Amino acid sequence: MTRAAEFLQLLGDDDRAALGEIGRRVAADRPDVLLARGDAADRVLVLESGRVKVTVPTTAGTDAVLTFRGPGALLGEQALVDELPRSADVTAVEPVTLLVIPASAFRTFLRDRPSVALAMLAMLSSRLRASDRRLAEFAAADTLGRVCARLAELCDTYGEAAGGGSVRIALPLSQEDLAGWTGASLESTAKALRALRQLGWITTGRRAIEVHDVDALRNRAP
Repeated sequence: MTRAAEFLQLLGDDDRAALGEIGRRVAADRPDVLLARGDAADRVLVLESGRVKVTVPTTAGTDAVLTFRGPGALLGEQALVDELPRSADVTAVEPVTLLVIPASAFRTFLRDRPSVALAMLAMLSSRLRASDRRLAEFAAADTLGRVCARLAELCDTYGEAAGGGSVRIALPLSQEDLAGWTGASLESTAKALRALRQLGWITTGRRAIEVHDVDALRNRAP
């Protein structure tokens, strides 16, 4: 399964060009917080390059990783739609370039260009379906199964051929990030990764994972 098209990929050339005219481009780097939980919805961001993570704090004092987003993603649109404070933090995990668009300008853009509004609805629907799948997975799988599912997803979305049939995950992912995304403790996630290394399915380094048997991960995932 590959990641659904991001917002920019859903727009036509004319709409993309017009969008670029109503925002300003900025650069950021890891670990800059691009949008903060609790802030007012005064702007949206369009990610032009690089990747970010979306997180919320837990009662255990750790961060739950809701998702990662890559080039083309629209960020901050939920708070814009419901006009409530932001519900999550968006943090750069590597150097990024962004288009920053004031909320009022983006609302006018959506009103004047119905095709863009429909593209945003399609994107929101896709994200909701992905969230539903994740909830079902959490109810049915153990930690090892969920780690396998996340690694297989990363191979699909951020994988690069590494030779010999292996896939290198081109995302600077820490064990803490993977644990937060898997919904498991750091200890349980480390144990799952150790088991996968012993099986010969993966090798790991500092913020680096190489998968040697993607099919095995898929078969073990829920």
